[in-house]
Amino acid sequence: MILKIVSLFLIFMVILGIFGKWRFPGRGRLSGRLGQGRLSRPRKCPDCGRFQIGAGPCDCRGGADKKT
Repeated sequence: MILKIVSLFLIFMVILGIFGKWRFPGRGRLSGRLGQGRLSRPRKCPDCGRFQIGAGPCDCRGGADKKT
């Protein structure tokens, strides 16, 4: 009985994998698109050189703790 449940589970997982490949083509390891999906270079503030997180301005520009 357990062997039957395990085999049905494995067959179900294989079927899900096949449908996942059809739904998202080109996402596999051997798809030939090795450069796709890389992260872009991090943005830095041109004034102070710190890394910017998010789309807002850097804290060095007119912030409350601006260093002069």
